[in-house]
Amino acid sequence: MTNSWVNSAEILGSDLPLELSGTGNRRALLMDALREAVRSGRLAPGTRLPPYRSLAADLGLARNTVADAYAELVAEGWLAARQGSGTRVAERAVPVTPVHRPRTPERAARPVHDLVQGQPDPSVFPRTAWLASARRALAAAPDDAFGPGDPHGRPELRRALAGYLARVRGARAAPERIVLCSGAAHGLRLLAEVVGGPWAAEEYGLPFHRALLASHGVGTRPLGVDADGARVDGLTRRDRAVLLTPAHQFPTGGPLHPVRRSAVVDWARATGGLVVEDDYDGEFRYDRQPVGAVQGLDPEHVVLVGSVSKSLSPTLRIGWMVLPQRLVAPVVAAKGEREQFSSATEQLTLADFVESGAYDRQVRRMRQRHRRRRDQLVAALERRAPHIRVTGIAAGLHAVLELPPGTERSAVRAAAWQGLAVEGLADYLHPGAEHAPRADGAECPGRDGLVVGYATPAEAAYPEALEALCRALPPG
Repeated sequence: MTNSWVNSAEILGSDLPLELSGTGNRRALLMDALREAVRSGRLAPGTRLPPYRSLAADLGLARNTVADAYAELVAEGWLAARQGSGTRVAERAVPVTPVHRPRTPERAARPVHDLVQGQPDPSVFPRTAWLASARRALAAAPDDAFGPGDPHGRPELRRALAGYLARVRGARAAPERIVLCSGAAHGLRLLAEVVGGPWAAEEYGLPFHRALLASHGVGTRPLGVDADGARVDGLTRRDRAVLLTPAHQFPTGGPLHPVRRSAVVDWARATGGLVVEDDYDGEFRYDRQPVGAVQGLDPEHVVLVGSVSKSLSPTLRIGWMVLPQRLVAPVVAAKGEREQFSSATEQLTLADFVESGAYDRQVRRMRQRHRRRRDQLVAALERRAPHIRVTGIAAGLHAVLELPPGTERSAVRAAAWQGLAVEGLADYLHPGAEHAPRADGAECPGRDGLVVGYATPAEAAYPEALEALCRALPPG
């Protein structure tokens, strides 16, 4: 006998909790919640769902919102609808992974306020200075700049970056060691192909990077993270490489302690392993001068990976790797005979932008802006939620708000209902970490927090975004 949904209000009750979590609109939240209920077995195959009118009334949603959610889930195969028998959970032997259909711009769910970390406010791109550099670069460009590309990247930009990284990040970056790429992710792909696995990685980090490595056959295992950065004492001889964010651990916010910086270099020397230093927002520290790159300690065992995605714009698709000499040729070979990823004219423009001092001015401008944004966040919390602590150092484009245990998921849901896009700290946790959610759905003790990106909102919208954030936080 099939199950029936006796009371559609149970969707928010203890008998059948449906987690309306996420940062999309209400239809997307409902769809995600229903998928998860089916996937976890809380909604068994054949279970009859309430009529969409009833469910809409129980949840306080528009009828069309629920009707559209049902229709899309039927199209994806999660639900089945038959004339006269209502909508039911589709019969299947085992749950399947949901099919996420690409959304058109007209149908894309957009929050009112965006506090998701990862990109600067596009309105502050230095258009006038960039245009001036583009004009100078094109006027001075040699003829070969308009022919087939060199997989090393344009020599003008490699020379400019060598000087800049040595001066600002303490890197030992000769031009011949630099290979240009389309961003940090592209650099990781190339390194995964050349170095192989397995790698160690910080237990908190970008899931996209872990998935990218896995797609190239490189598995990762987690290293614990505390206030002093990654616990590099957990590295072994089996690890081929370790992926770190030493300047500002992403996302928890602490720099790698000097003792651990030395220890990871010693590990690489002793084992022949490779330290992959993702210089994620390394230029943006507000309480003191940025800490120099680990690569400066041993350029033959550390790769420095960087890009302009935080300082200028992710749309430029320009990044770099400062490589040990032995890896330059293999990485260039893996990249291919011709540069296919970064525009030569944009590389030339960036070279002029750096050489003219415009890049330094832009970074200083962004430091001032981001520091002001972070100060506003801290001040808002002191007024409205003094029980919530901002963790980590004053740096980067985001901050982590430490939440009371067990409140992260409810805070993310509350933020979504406030029209606020923000992510939980658990979204960045390595699935192999000791305090990651278990296979049975239970959670081990871990850290609860929100990762708040303060760089994206427009100046006028930021105060309102902070108000929405404070309303979503758990009470003290």
